[in-house]
Amino acid sequence: MVMGVTKRVVCLANSRKPYGRCVAGVEVISDEPAGWIRPVSDREGHAVSEEERRYQDGGDPQVLDVIDVPLLEPSPGTYQRENWLLDPRYYWTKTATFSWESLEMLAQTSGPLWVDGDSTFHGLNDKITDEVADQLGSSLTLIHVGELRLRTFAPGKDFGDNKRRLQVKFEFDGVEYRFWVTDPIYERRYLAGPDGGHELGESYLTISLAEPHNGACYKVVAAIIEPRGGTV
Repeated sequence: MVMGVTKRVVCLANSRKPYGRCVAGVEVISDEPAGWIRPVSDREGHAVSEEERRYQDGGDPQVLDVIDVPLLEPSPGTYQRENWLLDPRYYWTKTATFSWESLEMLAQTSGPLWVDGDSTFHGLNDKITDEVADQLGSSLTLIHVGELRLRTFAPGKDFGDNKRRLQVKFEFDGVEYRFWVTDPIYERRYLAGPDGGHELGESYLTISLAEPHNGACYKVVAAIIEPRGGTV
């Protein structure tokens, strides 16, 4: 049997994906950042189930939780090199809450967001071909933006698909981006209201490169982190 290891991780995403969640964060060792970790299951698609990510009291990991995560071994994909196979036998343990102010030391400070220039119909700089993505060394990043515009709408309405989605528009290092949001908290908050635009102020965004689909991978906002309390 593979010998496991426990890593202390600042949770920076508990994001929606097919059949479960994508949980990701930055490992901290002696209060210093030590690289991104994405716990994954051994099932197709690698989604993490509610049971696999549960705390002993039944709680679900929240963004900015500092968590001890039991892991088995590295399980890197092509560009998702941060993946670690989780150990489903053990609970995850929250040890602290990370402060919003401390996110600065975890954030990318300049662009681009991997590779820019390829876009979907409704997105902007939100798409990377498989061939290009396979050459990348990472699939997760955290950035700071001064302002953020959200939009709820049904992108496929003209083709008979009335399912609504949440999209963000922002600028980073002089480049404009439009990405879909997979943060379930913000999806529930804004999809509960009517279609339209919403303005947010200063925020951190966890950006993830999703798994390949139809020859490309897509940049998504896995978490929106607005200022709030909490100390580590």
